[in-house]
Amino acid sequence: MALRLTVLGCDGTYAGPNGACSGYLVRSDTTSVWIDTGPGTLAALQQHVPLVDLHAIVVTHEHPDHCMELPVVRNALKYGFEVEGMRVITTRDVRTLMEGITSGAAPTFAWEVVADGDATTVGDLGFAFARTDHPVETLAVRVEHAGRVLVYSADTGRHFSFLPFGAPVHLALCEATVAVGDAGGVHMTGAEAGALAREAGAEHLLLTHLVPGTDPARRRSEAEATYEGPVSMAAPGDTYEV
Repeated sequence: MALRLTVLGCDGTYAGPNGACSGYLVRSDTTSVWIDTGPGTLAALQQHVPLVDLHAIVVTHEHPDHCMELPVVRNALKYGFEVEGMRVITTRDVRTLMEGITSGAAPTFAWEVVADGDATTVGDLGFAFARTDHPVETLAVRVEHAGRVLVYSADTGRHFSFLPFGAPVHLALCEATVAVGDAGGVHMTGAEAGALAREAGAEHLLLTHLVPGTDPARRRSEAEATYEGPVSMAAPGDTYEV
């Protein structure tokens, strides 16, 4: 009955060698949901669950490193498996973009447009959404199962808080794209991710969305300066029990 998170890809902006952009698989014993479909994550997903066994796909925003595998997923489901009605839970802009690329994704995709403050369920997983501090409409995600809670910042600047999601927070998956002292604004530093997790009372912080070539030890050190709990670095294939 555990809630589990598997990292499919965690590179920010673009994928480095043997890497993939943003993508995560969340599972209970009976439900599997793919969050963010960044380039490279479709292949990674299939190492953990058959594509046809997914119950839904959640996409946080329209930036390419978070959504551009979706047209390929549509082709796989339509032509490879003849699947119809795959739930795709996302923003209005992602739906508009994808329908333009695919010349209409229905009936393969069953679109569910969500926005700030919305909530839904997929199987035995509960989802809630909150708008982040990012130039396009971007939704942070809260996932709950059997009292265990995962929160995911998606992309955000410093003017965002997990507090609207409420307590508890057992695992905080937070982007840490820019270094302390670098120009930021639309992304967080490791220190800001640590502060975000501390404010939410998170039990564990998992840093993600690092640009290839970034020193992960530096990001971890920045986060540890503002957050006293355990800090981990996302890596493809790693699985965490929430």
